[in-house]
Amino acid sequence: MTDAALVLFSGGQDSATCLAWALDRFDRVETIGFDYGQRHRIELDIRTGFLAWLRGNAAWSPSLGEDHVLKLDALGAMSETSLTRDVAIEMETGGLPNTFVPGRNLLFLTFAAALAFRRGLRHIVTGVCETDYSGYPDCRDDTIKALQVALNLGMERRFVLHTPLMWRDKKATWEVAEKLGGAALVEAIRSGTHSCYLGDRTPHEWGAGCGTCPACDLRARGWRAFHGETA
Repeated sequence: MTDAALVLFSGGQDSATCLAWALDRFDRVETIGFDYGQRHRIELDIRTGFLAWLRGNAAWSPSLGEDHVLKLDALGAMSETSLTRDVAIEMETGGLPNTFVPGRNLLFLTFAAALAFRRGLRHIVTGVCETDYSGYPDCRDDTIKALQVALNLGMERRFVLHTPLMWRDKKATWEVAEKLGGAALVEAIRSGTHSCYLGDRTPHEWGAGCGTCPACDLRARGWRAFHGETA
């Protein structure tokens, strides 16, 4: 296998930062996105613009390979969540927000590994994080480590699942982007990625979104902290 990676790129801040991280480390980097009936499907349109920006930038384009988008309609069809239904975002009885889509990251990484198997890609990069998150169990470090073992056993390959942001909050994520690509990359991520759960593109200093959902709140607070502002 060549020194190549597959990045799970949704079109959001975290996955865009992970994509830059991978481009800085691997000779060849491919990307994968998923259309699963998400309410904020606009992220799939936004991601194409960010990829175009990377391809037009001499610092990033040499290593950027093919992009893949897979349809996982069944996930959205069977998920009664606020990310796949037009319902208000709220906490569930069990302590998890109803933005949690059961099995989502497990399925994403399994399909990514299946694609990586076919494409000859050993490294798989995902933006899951256990620091700034909503308690999603499939974002935890233990989950990712266990899944790596299962994928390697089940596919007889030595995949490595990379989680560059696992122990970083949103402020630190902006700092990673700045270190990798300076002000140009920070601005590209700020203006050219999407995090809002509602699919809103209202402009703000930290990017675009509704400004009130949990994803917007995390992104806004991280941006202000990155600029030394208090909440």
